[in-house]
Amino acid sequence: MGAMRPGLDPATAELRRAVREALAARAGERVIVAVSGGADSLALAAAVAFEAPKLDITATAVTVDHGLQDGSDAVARTAAGVVRDLGLASQVVRVAVTADGDGPEGAARAARYDALRDAARADGAQAVLLAHTLDDQAESVLLGLARGAGATSLGGMRPARADGDVTWLRPLLGVHRATTRAAAAAAGLEPWHDPHNDDPRFARVRVRHAVLPVLERELGPGIAEALARTAEQLREDAEAFAEMIEETIEDIVEPAEAGIAVSVAALAANPAALRHRIIRHVVASEFHVSLTRVQTLEVARLVTDWHGQGPLDLPGCRAHRESGRIVFTAAVDPDGAADDAA
Repeated sequence: MGAMRPGLDPATAELRRAVREALAARAGERVIVAVSGGADSLALAAAVAFEAPKLDITATAVTVDHGLQDGSDAVARTAAGVVRDLGLASQVVRVAVTADGDGPEGAARAARYDALRDAARADGAQAVLLAHTLDDQAESVLLGLARGAGATSLGGMRPARADGDVTWLRPLLGVHRATTRAAAAAAGLEPWHDPHNDDPRFARVRVRHAVLPVLERELGPGIAEALARTAEQLREDAEAFAEMIEETIEDIVEPAEAGIAVSVAALAANPAALRHRIIRHVVASEFHVSLTRVQTLEVARLVTDWHGQGPLDLPGCRAHRESGRIVFTAAVDPDGAADDAA
């Protein structure tokens, strides 16, 4: 840990150190900082503005205006102006949010990420920095637990995730939200407070203001840190399983008419955890759909509890056992055409 300069605010020092570590391997590159105007993103922008020039990194900021609240355009312009005062070039991107099956939060998030990805590509930036904190990570893990999600989802957000030609960086996943607020205050920044962050209609807000405080009060302090550690450990496990699948998948799958087949013997020889991941991986790779836990277990029964049961109808495909293989074929619509999911 580097020495803190005399008089430097501790919160500011912590954020700068986190940003410096995240950018250390990106000398000479271009990056974008996503700025909403809240304390987290403004504090991140301030740290990037200080650290990026030392690494010859060109950093610019992008504020996405979702247009979901009255005056959102003014909020976006103000945030962009604050970032310019910090020394970063900044732009505002307006997006149209179309409701989908993930609800308004999911639709806004998808539109925001698309806009940031497009902005990075237009700017020639290799990475986009996001201001998610340790507290955001803890909330994500709790929400995943409530949904009964698997290890991959419970692993939460990754500090760095490659997405084609753009990498999403989250330098502040080890930093508390209270620290980002303190750093923003120390820099004399006036963050915008999103009223949606207090709206109990949103599950994340209820977790933030009701669930986590109760856990801290009843179980003792340090719950957020424990959840973040859990996420890190589960990410390590999920990555190890992913490597194991990549190493073995080519040896146990083969093409089938209108689909793909997997060896029953190979699936049976693997532990349940790996068997289930292979099944989900095959379906996701071939048909671009995700199986639920129940659906995965039904497919696994074709391997471990076979007694002549018929085909299983799954999202985008069907599964049946044939000649020592589990065969996945594209779903067929009533007119006889292969389903688009394939």
